[in-house]
Amino acid sequence: MQYRVIYDGNCNLCVTFTQLLQQFDGGKQFVYIPMQDSETLQQWGITSQDCEMGMILLNNQTPPKKWQGSDAAEEIARLLPMGQLFIDTYRAIPGMKWMGDRAYEQIRDNRYNWFGRRSSTYHAPYSIGCDPNGRHGEEY
Repeated sequence: MQYRVIYDGNCNLCVTFTQLLQQFDGGKQFVYIPMQDSETLQQWGITSQDCEMGMILLNNQTPPKKWQGSDAAEEIARLLPMGQLFIDTYRAIPGMKWMGDRAYEQIRDNRYNWFGRRSSTYHAPYSIGCDPNGRHGEEY
């Protein structure tokens, strides 16, 4: 898989987004890492402070490329079927990118208050790192 999605595994909204993305992608392009898996994130030099700025998308190509926050959400959408058309239209509307960035920041900063916090970290089926079945550091 070419991309790694780093999401907040304790946020109800983030987990719902991750589950929807899994359904659309079916494990073809993306693997998932919860922000709470600091041991796995260290492999890419990503800290918990980095994660506070929002979801992260990593491209596995050499050299790797990184998107964060609303840019990560846009890049994920672009990679989905018909996503390029949606993103091109979104970006063509004057002020929409600016508004989208501000909306993302508000949601990111208030996600637990608005959408709730899970009692345990969600680990996606197509993930890297800790697995509820005891495997660690594997892609599955």
